[in-house]
Amino acid sequence: MRLPAPALVVLAGPPASGKSTWAARHLRDDVVVSSDRLRALVGEGEHDQRAGTDAFAVLDLVVERRMKRRLLTVVDTLGTDPARRRRWLELARAHDVPAVAVVFDVPDAECRARNKARPEPVPSAFLSQQLKAWPATRAGLADDGFDDVLVADDDVVLVPESALAADALAARQAADPLPLQFALQIPRFPWPPAETAARLQAVAAAAEEAGFSSLWVMDHLLQIPQVGREWEDMLESYTTLGFLAGVTERLQLGVLVTGVTYRNIAHLGKIVATLDVLSGGRAWCGLGAAWFAREHQVYGYDFPPLAERYALLEDALELLPLLWGPGSPAFEGRTVSIPEAICYPRPIQERIPIMVGGSGERRTLRLVAKHADACNLFGDADVVRHKVEVLHAHCADVGRDPTEIQVTHLSTALTARTRDELAAAIGDLKPKRATPEAYAAAVNAATVEDHVGRFRALAEAGVQTAIVNLPDLADAAPVERFAEVIAAYRG
Repeated sequence: MRLPAPALVVLAGPPASGKSTWAARHLRDDVVVSSDRLRALVGEGEHDQRAGTDAFAVLDLVVERRMKRRLLTVVDTLGTDPARRRRWLELARAHDVPAVAVVFDVPDAECRARNKARPEPVPSAFLSQQLKAWPATRAGLADDGFDDVLVADDDVVLVPESALAADALAARQAADPLPLQFALQIPRFPWPPAETAARLQAVAAAAEEAGFSSLWVMDHLLQIPQVGREWEDMLESYTTLGFLAGVTERLQLGVLVTGVTYRNIAHLGKIVATLDVLSGGRAWCGLGAAWFAREHQVYGYDFPPLAERYALLEDALELLPLLWGPGSPAFEGRTVSIPEAICYPRPIQERIPIMVGGSGERRTLRLVAKHADACNLFGDADVVRHKVEVLHAHCADVGRDPTEIQVTHLSTALTARTRDELAAAIGDLKPKRATPEAYAAAVNAATVEDHVGRFRALAEAGVQTAIVNLPDLADAAPVERFAEVIAAYRG
């Protein structure tokens, strides 16, 4: 049985029923709030019964604040006060957080034996009173309105709330396979320079074996702050793709995405055409308006206002197909003037597909509708669905068939086969100051099955190629794990 996270989880059972031990084994101990712990905070210790009223007042405040922030909150309590339980449930409902009760049906004799073995046992009379009241408390939980009432056992596990929805989607994918291509982005190169070529080749070979359709690198001269530190190694994009062209056979190759401010546009056309020839017709051309002012400053590039960068982007979208096409026509654009669009050798592909990165609804997606072969979107399935609707509206305005445009989606995907492996990976990779929940959300940490469901939702929203970067990509192992997700879509 799965417990959602975030959630309000109320542990209910008589004294010495093993709630704390069970919570430590199945849940995160740092989110367990108990009256004992709070008595130690507001009184003279965990067993200071005179501090009980104050302890429960603090407990109510903690639940309120954590529900407001939609955080996982586990309340370790006897659960005997129906008014307090209803108050917690109202807080969970107000903040759209699932509420689950976990009950501990432990025989009276076992509770008495455990209590006797405690360093400071509960008074015998109090324990007898609670054991006598437990059946009525247990029955009352079913009437409180919890989303679920579970019996504590070793099959109960804590999972992200999104994973519960992913289960149904994964089952749907198994029953009715929906096609989806996967691509791998490599945003960092965490290897000693002398080992980089061999490590990169191994990752590319694993990606080809796993069933990825394409391989992408970023077009940055410094590592971007969203990914790592400025002084990390960052390979030049098109040189890297040239290397990858020589060590792969089937993967399409592209830059996600080429900043239009970094190269003369005609020269960029020559670079991409050369990549297409040397890769046997496997080049893509990703384009974007560029955004990272810091690297422009460091490398001495002009960083014009956004409107000018968009004008340059549209010039690139119009000029590049001319360079790759027949003849050598002149081009007079908004920012670029070319007397002869000459490019030999011609690309092997009749048209090198052009992808535009970004999902701005007013300008970027309109440029996609007018000129591009693919867009690249971000966000969850609801966001993607809306962006696709906007794109289709632009296509209608400019007289373009939207089926001519491939919808791609970029996200991070930390993948593990089991929840224990996933928790270990999160612990190893998360920044010191980040909570496990925050890091897991940032990298879409999930099991293989959960990812199958997540990508099914994106595919149903209109995504045709899911581009992923794997945050633990130090070797080929993460690629091999993700192959299990790809396998679910090969049908």
